[in-house]
Amino acid sequence: MLQSLTGNSCVRLIQSNKSAWYFLFLVLGYILYLIFGAVVFSSVELPYEDLLRQQLRGIKRQFLQEHKCLSEERLERFLSKALEASNYGVSILNNASASWNWDFTSSLFFASTVLSTTGYGHTAPLSDGGKAFCIIYSVIGIPFTLLFLTAVVQRIMVYSTWRPIMYIHTHWGLSKPLVAVVHATLLAVVAVSCFFLIPAAIFSALEKNWNFLESFYFCFISLSTIGLGDYVPGEAFNQRFRELYKLGITVYLLLGLIAMLVVLETFCELQQLKQLRKMFYLKKEKPQDRLTIMEHDHLAFSSMPDGTVNSPQEDKTEPFVDFPVLTSPGAEGSCK
Repeated sequence: MLQSLTGNSCVRLIQSNKSAWYFLFLVLGYILYLIFGAVVFSSVELPYEDLLRQQLRGIKRQFLQEHKCLSEERLERFLSKALEASNYGVSILNNASASWNWDFTSSLFFASTVLSTTGYGHTAPLSDGGKAFCIIYSVIGIPFTLLFLTAVVQRIMVYSTWRPIMYIHTHWGLSKPLVAVVHATLLAVVAVSCFFLIPAAIFSALEKNWNFLESFYFCFISLSTIGLGDYVPGEAFNQRFRELYKLGITVYLLLGLIAMLVVLETFCELQQLKQLRKMFYLKKEKPQDRLTIMEHDHLAFSSMPDGTVNSPQEDKTEPFVDFPVLTSPGAEGSCK
């Protein structure tokens, strides 16, 4: 008997806090997914990192043997200075000295990566004034960009999602959830083709050292605003039409980001995903629900016999009975 009561109470506790349990499972799932990613990245990339370290040590050792007049300390100072400059996008190599990082088109490309929070990291402000302006520019520009993208996406959604779905649902008589799923799938296929596959083919043709996978990788890293910076187009030696190329990449990133937001918003509007999100959200208690509960309690008390209402427990129920808003004519008659 006691075990049955305990089991029933546990079941009621779980059912009454479904959202909290779902949220707990969501947090645990996200932590496990982070750990899974760390394990995979470590197991895949660590051997390549170790191999690269060994190759660099071998090249350094061979260089010192061939140039005995150069001490290892002087070489270390030179390399640290060169690497520090490289972190700011400045290279000492002869084939990179012709490209400037802060001409107008390169600066426009940098501004677009800052406002879109892509941030490749291949170029960074050198001066204190530039760093201070970057902070102020970002504080104002990032919310401005979010407002701009929200307004643009909302207007595009009218013609790309809502009207087509309503037209097919009205004229063809198909189920709206089914039409929404098919439409979202087709829209995703078009977006992947126009902003991933085709641009990847173009980049693999324009960039000499990029294959199709690396070009596709750049498109995904850029349009998802991850922006690792390991692949940046337009930085090759003697890049033809570099200014025009940089301008085209800036336009591509902006249009691609808008397209990705349209696709994401279209999927978020699906009824199935809305129901999935509600599983993890806190349920808001509406004022009408509170009034309904209180009215139910008041009617229960008012329907009791006079002796029960006038019992010593009357003081405990009095605050519920004295609400004038909750008193109904039928209830007053029954109390008389």
